[in-house]
Amino acid sequence: MKTMVYVAGPYSLGDCVENTRLAIDAWKTLVAAGYIPLVPHLSLLCQLVYPMSQEFWYEYDLHLLERCDVMLRIPGISIGADIEVDHAEKVGIPVFYGTARQFLAEWRAA
Repeated sequence: MKTMVYVAGPYSLGDCVENTRLAIDAWKTLVAAGYIPLVPHLSLLCQLVYPMSQEFWYEYDLHLLERCDVMLRIPGISIGADIEVDHAEKVGIPVFYGTARQFLAEWRAA
């Protein structure tokens, strides 16, 4: 079974489209390496069509996170990603800090 990686990082601070692009870049790197990345940033499209509260998305994303094997916390300031890190640690999901390339180099070695 392939490892499912939750990609957490900045979304609303700054340009949410550019932040989503950076998360998708991590997605591409992880997919190419054989992982199954989950990128909550992709809810951007849902939010554009059916706007929901920030609290809704925090709760929604924590449920998605619980289905993952590991979290990749990409660089950048993010209250939401920090909430996700706290939750991952609380439920025993390992958290890796850095870029997708750093994750691949270090996670494989572990």
